[in-house]
Amino acid sequence: FGIALAVSRSDGGTRMTETGMSLGTPHYMAPEQAMGEREITPKADIYALGCVLYEMLTAEPPFTGPTAQAIIARVMTEEPRSLTLQRRTVPAHVEAAVGRALEKLPADRFATAAQFSDALAGQGVPMPAPREGTVKRSAERPRRRWALPAAAVALLAAGLVGGRLLAPRGDGPPPARFSIQLPETSRLFGAPLTVIALSPDGRTIVYTGETPRGQEQFSRALDALEPSLIGGTEGTTEPRFSPDGRWLAFFQGTTLKRMPALGGPAVTVPTPPQGIFRYIWDDRDGFIVTTLGFSLGRLLGDGTIDTLAVPDTANGELGLIPGGILPDGSILTHVWIGVSTNGPVDAIDPSAGARRRILRTPVSGAWYAQGTLIWCDAGGGLFAAPFDAGRMTVGSTVTQLARNVRIVPGGLPQVVVSPGGALAYVPAQPTDLVRVDRGGRVAVITEEPRRYHSPRVSPDGRRVAFDVTERTRDVWLLDLKDRTTTRLSFQNDGHDPTWLPDGRSVTYMSARGSGLALLRSRADGSGSAESLLVFNNMSVHTYTPDGRSGVGSYSGIGGSWDIMQVDLDPGRSTTPVLATRFSESHAALSPDGRWLAYQSDESGRLEVYVRAFPGGGAKTLVSQGGGTEPVWNRNGRELFYVGTQASGEPMLFAASIATAPEFRVLSRTPLFPFSTYEQSVPHADYDVFPDGRSFVMVRQGRLGEIVYLQNWPEMVRRQSPASGR
Repeated sequence: FGIALAVSRSDGGTRMTETGMSLGTPHYMAPEQAMGEREITPKADIYALGCVLYEMLTAEPPFTGPTAQAIIARVMTEEPRSLTLQRRTVPAHVEAAVGRALEKLPADRFATAAQFSDALAGQGVPMPAPREGTVKRSAERPRRRWALPAAAVALLAAGLVGGRLLAPRGDGPPPARFSIQLPETSRLFGAPLTVIALSPDGRTIVYTGETPRGQEQFSRALDALEPSLIGGTEGTTEPRFSPDGRWLAFFQGTTLKRMPALGGPAVTVPTPPQGIFRYIWDDRDGFIVTTLGFSLGRLLGDGTIDTLAVPDTANGELGLIPGGILPDGSILTHVWIGVSTNGPVDAIDPSAGARRRILRTPVSGAWYAQGTLIWCDAGGGLFAAPFDAGRMTVGSTVTQLARNVRIVPGGLPQVVVSPGGALAYVPAQPTDLVRVDRGGRVAVITEEPRRYHSPRVSPDGRRVAFDVTERTRDVWLLDLKDRTTTRLSFQNDGHDPTWLPDGRSVTYMSARGSGLALLRSRADGSGSAESLLVFNNMSVHTYTPDGRSGVGSYSGIGGSWDIMQVDLDPGRSTTPVLATRFSESHAALSPDGRWLAYQSDESGRLEVYVRAFPGGGAKTLVSQGGGTEPVWNRNGRELFYVGTQASGEPMLFAASIATAPEFRVLSRTPLFPFSTYEQSVPHADYDVFPDGRSFVMVRQGRLGEIVYLQNWPEMVRRQSPASGR
């Protein structure tokens, strides 16, 4: 190990650090060497050897960081993460030996490399007491004997450490982008949920995949050939790593659970009766959550919520979605505005609830890491810019990191960012517009894959209205006989079409500032679009048989969804239909206009209900074990909905209905699996043909790819004026 010391001396025996230079790679430098002390003893080599052995066992050095300064700061102030927490097969005496080699003070390390070698072989070298947090091993467990000769250890370290010290310096791996392909027999879960998680060090991806048992969690290390199934995760969604990487959390149904990241039994996390909608881990090993009322709060140990902020519904706010913790402890929050769910980004002080707007541009999600703000726009573009956390200001230089992020219905981007300088996302895949019969047989009805959304069959069954969600959103009409498409809206001015009962006109929603306008166009393309109403936070998706009133969803009490009736006569009045502290949406009127189907989370999970319209009265539960997206058969005797099999697999169900002498459900029949078809909020993303024998649906492309960005902060720094590049 004298190589590094010899090279580091100049004529006269003066350390090169006195000229402002420090020879060596920061990952392997002992604290005294990093501080530039004049005399460096062989115990610095003991430290370097400990670093090399640590990396051999865990695939990374004890301390990493985006810059040399960051690494040195960690070397001086932090303790290495326990080996056994990262690799359970490491013997306890090996962990203790490595820990002693990595002591901050030279006097606390081994006196010689021979002592280090003896300790690795378990030969009784005196060891200090284990640090707090060290995993204790059972005394009965047989130990592995590591009998590495001291000479071999010395030669190995001399080659590795010397090679590292003499190599050109670098602050980490170069920026890189690569695709992780799932096995052909596997695919990502396609429901409108977060399906990927990234460990804090960026080395392990967990994703929700589909299996015969429903959805389960898989772990894929970057250096692994294949993903591995995480046992005990049947029926789970929304995975998240804890900030220290030791735990994994997820929803199982509507229950929040956590389990050791390396595997083990899952335990239930107490949550409030009304449930939670989104969550992140905070830096105190707890959770910051969005409740089903869309308020932001801290989840307490007893399952209650310490509310931190509520949506400003008077200004069209629907919900507050946490995206991370900023350096000062503020919560980075994406503000959902109205039914579009795109909105600005705020920093919310958890102690006072005060807000500070840091990004006014409407986005679909935002994250923070390494002095950078990352956000995703409504079209799936992923961007990053330097962020001054002290002043809460975003730099002017914006770097585009990706162009085609998948955004699931409800405006949730499939992006995950690790604090260690990595991120991963699910790329958007083109979809097909398909016709599916009751047995699940599929026929493609469009010429080319695009990002189709919200298909609606005309009353005569001859045409389908839909919108295409790409860089822009516009409404189109498909003639099923000759398979031609014509544009109904122009200039990014329409989405979520609905046929009026007479079949001569189509209504659709269009963005107007922070609100939405309800427009009406003739289906034959004649005339110009007519603006019927402008809403602050509402959209309309079903009409009474006479076409004079519509019913839709709006963000109401506490930011949750409520249901409103709209009169299209000259008075243009609005009347609440369902307005509670729970979330009611996906309104669907029966063909005769007497019954209103909708979904609600009043039971703690989403279910489909029906009640009389317009008078209200008693409600009837239609679904069992969860249900969403109700759609009426045109004969009024069936109600279709997306439910869940006992295995956790989404299915399309047909509920047989009787309305006399009272409304009741006669039977519930599963038709075919729904997991490969798109869903949406706050309306269904499929429709039924007039004969009730087939459906129009949006079939997902194969979700079998995750894109990984390595050291993306360097991409941002290279474009920053301060970098000089």
